[in-house]
Amino acid sequence: MRAWLIVNPASGSVTETHSIDALAAETAIELVRTTIFPDEPLPRADDLATERIELLILFAGDGTINAAACALDGWGGRVLVLPGGTMNMLAKQLHGSADPKAIVARAAADPAPEAIPLPFVEAGPHRAFVAMIAGPPAAWAHAREAVRKGRLQAAWRAARIAWTRSFAGGVRLRGTPRDRRHRAVVAIPDPGGMEIAAIDVDGWIGAVRLGLEWLAGDWRTSPAVTIMTPDAASIEGGRAIHLLFDGESVKLPGPLRVSHGMTRLGFIRTIGSEDEQ
Repeated sequence: MRAWLIVNPASGSVTETHSIDALAAETAIELVRTTIFPDEPLPRADDLATERIELLILFAGDGTINAAACALDGWGGRVLVLPGGTMNMLAKQLHGSADPKAIVARAAADPAPEAIPLPFVEAGPHRAFVAMIAGPPAAWAHAREAVRKGRLQAAWRAARIAWTRSFAGGVRLRGTPRDRRHRAVVAIPDPGGMEIAAIDVDGWIGAVRLGLEWLAGDWRTSPAVTIMTPDAASIEGGRAIHLLFDGESVKLPGPLRVSHGMTRLGFIRTIGSEDEQ
């Protein structure tokens, strides 16, 4: 397979780029080009066609993977996602806990690896393949970016601002049984549609409790969370709504329609391989 690698060294855990190159050389994968994102622009579908690329390898975090998947949704090849960020939620969905080298080896060992479309939630011109968060808590993205860049003083200032904003205002959810204002709204894509979680937390004790439940993996069962599965919904929150799409911060004018869909791109899934058992 002729492959094009997109890597983001700032994503969080991209430390094995040369190992990936070497592993590709030992397999049936021919690594034709490498793009260092965001220093270099993402390739276009025409670029991939010119180089006769069959496989696009995304070694980065969820935000970079999101950008590439949205830009190249009309391309006819396959995509291999490798865990190169801090959360790597999409890579875990496709490959479980396997490391990048194991994932590449599995994909290369199968002459016709399984490639599936991915569900997404969509609002305005943006999509989320992992989750979209709307509301004041989305301000925490600025603190995260400062930590990632090693700017600890800026991270502390951003965290204080985010903490204050987390308990101010909120967003209103329309078109669901919970048609009222909430502290935050989380939209999660699902092959059958989308799941919307309305979050209602008052005070720091409730926020800490929800945070602990989130760390434990059972935050959906919290009394502060209401789960719904509408086909579409509308979010209101003033002239500009603060959102996170797969961790990337965006502000969009309201009201904002949230819907769902499936990609045309096919993403290789190896989680069902014998090595994962």
